[in-house]
Amino acid sequence: MIFRFVFIFLLFSVSAFSQDNYIKHTISKGDNLYNIAKKYGVKPKDIANANPDVPKILKLNSVLLIPNSNPSQEIKTNQSVTQINPTSHEVLAKETLWGISKKYKVSVEDLKKANPSLETEGLKIGQQIVVPSQGNSVIQKPAENTQSELVEVSREVMPKETKYAIAKEFGITVAELEKQNPEIKSKLPIGYTLKILTSKEKADTLNASKPIQETKDITNSPVQIADNLSVKKDSTIIRVSNHSDLVDQLVLNATDNIGTRYRSGGTTKAGFDCSGLMYCTFGNFDIKLPRSSIEQSRIGTKVNPEEAQKGDLIFFKTNGRHQINHVGMVVEVVEEEIKFVHSSTHGGVIISSTKEPYYERAFSQVNRVLE
Repeated sequence: MIFRFVFIFLLFSVSAFSQDNYIKHTISKGDNLYNIAKKYGVKPKDIANANPDVPKILKLNSVLLIPNSNPSQEIKTNQSVTQINPTSHEVLAKETLWGISKKYKVSVEDLKKANPSLETEGLKIGQQIVVPSQGNSVIQKPAENTQSELVEVSREVMPKETKYAIAKEFGITVAELEKQNPEIKSKLPIGYTLKILTSKEKADTLNASKPIQETKDITNSPVQIADNLSVKKDSTIIRVSNHSDLVDQLVLNATDNIGTRYRSGGTTKAGFDCSGLMYCTFGNFDIKLPRSSIEQSRIGTKVNPEEAQKGDLIFFKTNGRHQINHVGMVVEVVEEEIKFVHSSTHGGVIISSTKEPYYERAFSQVNRVLE
């Protein structure tokens, strides 16, 4: 009898110890080992070791065991981690979901869950959205609501102007400009009258500075494809005067699609393939890239991985292929780790890292197309 009691006590103790050392995480859309590991402050390898039977392609709503780096604290569920002490944020001009998520250290998926209307209506200037906080992390309080009155301004398209230059003039993104003027999605006709919502102060400033000076195209030369597989130095570099600002806009535009599903041949919000995401992102700023990843790998200047910068294109040879068949855009470089946004077949548009074993093995090259 005593032996049976001791056995049951030990079994319970082992179970309690095991639960105390692991946190259960339910897989949601866009999750991969890298971003899950980053969320819990552990290494992807540790998660893989704790879940030896987990498939390479994570299944929605399946449960992973996450090593608990601080088992003495009370274990919180995946939902409670991001739902404590919610705050609000007023959407400003040029802001994207990715930018807001980075500011408050939450995921884009959590922002969408807290604000269901974002899925159908997207972000709007002056909109108040709910931001779930990350436990006890310090959250910067948004400024008090000083939203100014929005007025509609008519703006005629001049020769050589680009959607990017016009959007920048009004302090909005190219996506917002196209949303307000759907007719310009495929082409920006000279003489077309745009209808743009902006603040009254901005409208008054623009009216005072008329006539509007003709803006220069951001490109000094058209994008060309190299004649052969070897990229000639400087043969296809796109030179721009506002390089840093344009790169930031490209990254924001690409990462704003995080969560969009993978679709072979896709170049729209309905779904992207890897080269389609790059083609669409650069196209939003009137920069025409080739359509396939192998052709995109032949433009620009090849640089060493140690010299990679935000906005560069990064290429891979996946699934044992002997030629390039996958592309992404560099969004961050930290020491020897390159983080890039891309459309993957298993997770749609996500951010991955060259530290992930799969992409570390498949890495091919980095190309700089803007200078």
